[in-house]
Amino acid sequence: MHSPFPPISDAFAELLAAERKALGLLDAIEAAGLIAPGRSELEVEGDIFTIAARDFGVTEHWHDRVVRAGVNTLCVAGEAAPDRVIGADDMVFLDLGPVFGGWEADVGRSYAVGGDPRKHALCADLPVVFEAVKARFDADRDITGAQLYDIAHEEAQQRGWLFGGQIAGHLVGEFPYARTPGDKTSRHIRPGNNTAMRAPDAAGLARHWILEIHLVSPDRGFGGFYERLLEG
Repeated sequence: MHSPFPPISDAFAELLAAERKALGLLDAIEAAGLIAPGRSELEVEGDIFTIAARDFGVTEHWHDRVVRAGVNTLCVAGEAAPDRVIGADDMVFLDLGPVFGGWEADVGRSYAVGGDPRKHALCADLPVVFEAVKARFDADRDITGAQLYDIAHEEAQQRGWLFGGQIAGHLVGEFPYARTPGDKTSRHIRPGNNTAMRAPDAAGLARHWILEIHLVSPDRGFGGFYERLLEG
């Protein structure tokens, strides 16, 4: 039977290559020991930009606010917050948006700086929830953005966390795709987006998605973040 959805496009290969480089950047950040108590978010961010430019050739980042620490891990994307110094027992997450060869990458990881077992549990659960939500996306060819957003909440709650994001992801593409003006609802995994996520764009091309998992403790004391391409 002929599928109503376009096949995975050549663009996906470019996005996947960009993501692999971005994951390499995360590994380099960890190896450099940038995330440490006593360092401010802006200090860490500056060092990240230095490594990205020097070792990965990154000259553009398509979104801002790369580092969140402590109470700032409760903030959603784009939310303003004062610069915070990383505490001895803080959660910290990185949300990177480097551009590689004209293609947007978007990756996120979380770190428990101290020994709090709840924070370490959150770090462990983030990729688990990601894979659970992805599996449900893979199982439903007609799933909408609104449905997957609800699923993200369900999977978070099943593991004892709250889902902290106003969205659970977004479209991604050739830079500056993410900044293209127009209706945002259809470009986000969020309530109200009742379009099938695998439906093609206006040109008949496949669309590609980032899945964002933002989990928050039940007492809203701290949060964590993890994101990658939804496909693949």
